[in-house]
Amino acid sequence: MSDRSVQFSDRDGWWLARARPHPALRPFLRSYDGYWETAAVPTRMRTLPTRTTIVIINLGPPLYLMVPDSGVRGREYGSFVAGMHDGHGMYVSPGGQRGIQLDVTPLGAYTLFGVPMARLTNAAADLPDLLGRGAHTLVERLAAAASWGERFDIVDGFLLRRLEIGPVPDPEVTRTWRLLNGDPTVTVADIAADVGWSRKHLTNRFREQAGLPPKVMGRVLRFRRAVELLTGGTGFAEAALACGYYDQAHLNREFRALSGCTPTELIGGQLEQQRVTTLAEPA
Repeated sequence: MSDRSVQFSDRDGWWLARARPHPALRPFLRSYDGYWETAAVPTRMRTLPTRTTIVIINLGPPLYLMVPDSGVRGREYGSFVAGMHDGHGMYVSPGGQRGIQLDVTPLGAYTLFGVPMARLTNAAADLPDLLGRGAHTLVERLAAAASWGERFDIVDGFLLRRLEIGPVPDPEVTRTWRLLNGDPTVTVADIAADVGWSRKHLTNRFREQAGLPPKVMGRVLRFRRAVELLTGGTGFAEAALACGYYDQAHLNREFRALSGCTPTELIGGQLEQQRVTTLAEPA
């Protein structure tokens, strides 16, 4: 039996189980959450660019997922990894979801999954395609676990083993990630001068290991910062200034490009889960 501390919360029928990852994993994981739905209500939700790679270890029915700019229609996924995105997508759930979501830093994903993150840019991959038979064993063990504390212990053990064998990002790439998180408006030229690489080499290596070119990554980080400020009650003009947009019109254009809607629609709940009456493939 696990002695891990787990916190539970009910969000209108969507239950969350939360715990802190092992200390050695915290630099690579922003969070992980167990989740389960008490009702099987089909829903649809738009997905947005984030500052993390999303990992779903699915213990329930598959999700129908569409990724941005993929050039193909969506399809069903069980457990999967969604790489860094610079656009919006969508998923459709039949309801009754149950599993674990990991929000992994892009460089953490590079180490833990052992593949160039450029392979997953604006894409998703089935977990077994990345991890082989070990992914099936992981899902089986998690499904059979007696408690959420035990499940988080299993995830920790699995990731710690991956951490020991995975590739290490270039120090220059790690430095670039830190600079972008500190100031997403910093220029590629300034970063290249800081790390001692050419702009072309920096762009290629960063995209390979982090999934997006540094300029695009900065754009996504700036968008996420603006979303956080607006959600917290900051006015549009103030948020635009704080995030380095030229003006509110610039902020509006970026929101349309990255989320497919205006800031008002996003903050007003346009992207909340919506019930659907059919699970037929979306048009």
